Amino acid sequence: MFHTLLPVLNEALAAPILQDPVSTSQYIPIAAIGAGLAVIGGGYGIGKSAASANEAIARQPEAAGDIKGNALILSALIEGATFFGIAVALLIALKQQ
Repeated sequence: MFHTLLPVLNEALAAPILQDPVSTSQYIPIAAIGAGLAVIGGGYGIGKSAASANEAIARQPEAAGDIKGNALILSALIEGATFFGIAVALLIALKQQ
């Protein structure tokens, strides 16, 4: 799979680097929007997961343990993706030349 990307990567690495200095302050609003969207998406995903888990427990109370475990794992994965989005936004905001 990666062998198809090698020519593109080689061309990108061989491209000249722009010498025009760019102010990092222009990236801060973009990073703030990105971090905000990551948090909103994570909150929506965890809320939707919890709502579905509660509905499933109401339908099948005997499976509550399995449903709670699956919902907890799913919430942790969503939270990890949210933290990754926030970290990327911070890296963009704190980018140095």
